[in-house]
Parts: sequence; C-alpha cells; structure tokens
Amino acid sequence: MKPTLLVLAAGMGSRYGGLKQMDGLGPHGETIIDYSIHDAVEAGFGKVVYIVRESFKEQMEQAVKEKYAGVKTVDGEPLQFVFVTQELDKIPAPFTVPQERVKPWGTAHAVLMGAEVINEPFAVINGDDFYGKESFRILGDWCRKHTNTKGRYCIVGFELENTLSENGSVSRGICSYDAKGNLTDIAEHLEIAREADGKVYGNNSVNGENHVELDAKALCSMNMWGFTPDYFQKSAEIFKTFLKEHITEPKKEYYIPYAVDVMVKGGEGSCEVLSTPSRWFGVTYKEDRPAVVAKFAELVEKGIYPSPLY
Repeated sequence: MKPTLLVLAAGMGSRYGGLKQMDGLGPHGETIIDYSIHDAVEAGFGKVVYIVRESFKEQMEQAVKEKYAGVKTVDGEPLQFVFVTQELDKIPAPFTVPQERVKPWGTAHAVLMGAEVINEPFAVINGDDFYGKESFRILGDWCRKHTNTKGRYCIVGFELENTLSENGSVSRGICSYDAKGNLTDIAEHLEIAREADGKVYGNNSVNGENHVELDAKALCSMNMWGFTPDYFQKSAEIFKTFLKEHITEPKKEYYIPYAVDVMVKGGEGSCEVLSTPSRWFGVTYKEDRPAVVAKFAELVEKGIYPSPLY
C-alpha cells in the first residue's frame, strides 16, 4: 500500500502577500508544491490530497490537471489527486461558528478534512515549504513501515540553523524527545535569527525568556508529519474538546502539535522524531523570493532536478 501525501494549501500567506502556493519559482515556473510532489513520487507516495479553500479550489484543480496529467508513481500507475476544502463551518454538531470568527480553525482542523479520503499511512506537509528529497525518502520509508500499526506517528525534524531566513526573524517549534527518540514536547520560540556573533538567538514563548541562545543543531518542526489513519478519529475527539473550551475565542486555532501533544500525554499514541539532513527553504517574506529562485536554479544546474520538472 502506497502512502498518501496531504498538502496543507489553504493559507493565503499574509506576510508574503498573495497566493504563494501558485507562485512559479523554478526555472520553468515550477511551484514549491511541484518539487514536493516530485520528491514524494520518487519516495513511493501514490496519492496527493490537497487541502484548499473553496475560493481557489477550481484554480488549483485546473493547474494540477494541466501540470501533472502524465505523472506516474514508482509502479507506473497514474498519480492520484484529491481536493478537499477547509471552511469555517466544517465543525461537528452541535457547534456553530461564532459571528466574529474570521480565521480558519488551524492546521489540525485542516488535516481532519482528509479523513474521508485517506485510509492508509499519510504524510502532512505545508504547501509553501521546500523540504528536500531526503526528507520525503525518510517519511515515505516510515509510512510503509507502519502500514499495519496504530497509534504510531512521527515528525521530521530539521536542524534549526537549516531553517532560518536571511530576511527577518522566524518562529519555530523546537522538539524535545526521550532516549527512545519519541517526542515529549514542542516549545514555540519566536523572533529566531542568527546574529552578528554567528550564534542563533530567540524568545521562548513558553517560559517568557527573551533573547536566549539556541542550539543551532536542535531539531525543530517545519510541519512535516507522518500519521497512521487512526489519527483522524483521535484528533476529531480532541477537536470537540477544543471547541468546548475555545469556541468563543475568535483567533484560537487547533494546531497539529497541540493534537499530537494531547495524544502523547494521554497515552493514546507515540510520536517518533526523525532527523533529516535536508535544508529547508521557503518564502516567509517577499524578500526571500529571489534567493529561493536562485536555489532552485542551482539544484537544476547540479542535476538534482530535471528542467522543466514535468
């Protein structure tokens, strides 16, 4: 059974300004998602599920139909594509959306939208992040290994220094894990940047410490996860509890790390921390775009990717 790739593509990129999921950054207008799908296919994935908003679903479907028409899996079968929408009103009864609610319900809510179309181990990624070939190979191997298991999840951790932006500070969740490599906590750090002395500093939002030196090699979350399908039912129950407690808070969101944390600490599952040597990059800021374009051009020049990609 081939694993599925679930792509979180419903965000509009407020800091970047526009629909960056559709932005052509490769030498022939390839998007970051194009490279992720290319790497996922090589890693043995057989289906791609897009989580989008209804407002641009048609645009995305048309782009996919045109671009990936002839793409085959490693077994020579047509790569499958499914589109599912995340909207504010897609919440369980008896809850109703408060009038003041404008923001989506968060990444864990977005993942829940794939419950009806995914029945196999699956990976979750952001649509606007470049993760690298090795990361997809690691995640694909993990998914295949856990085809017949339950309650086993994973996160692909990137070394902190491999996730920084040259054009501003970033926020990252730094992973803590036990001797067996299982996740125990993700601590959110804000305003992370490498400073003039060459060291990396940031603010710890958990304990309130500001401008603390961080381990540049620490593994952090870039929202690259692996789940067995039983995750959906567990997450759906946690979401109900979340709504009971927070539905009146218009900006409160249901995030994947929160859902996993509840499962792990409640003894309902374990989450393995996998390390990748890949260097992440993305377009957090508009100013990041030229550097990302240059990096894709370099990868093509080195023969790591064909051009055009499809």
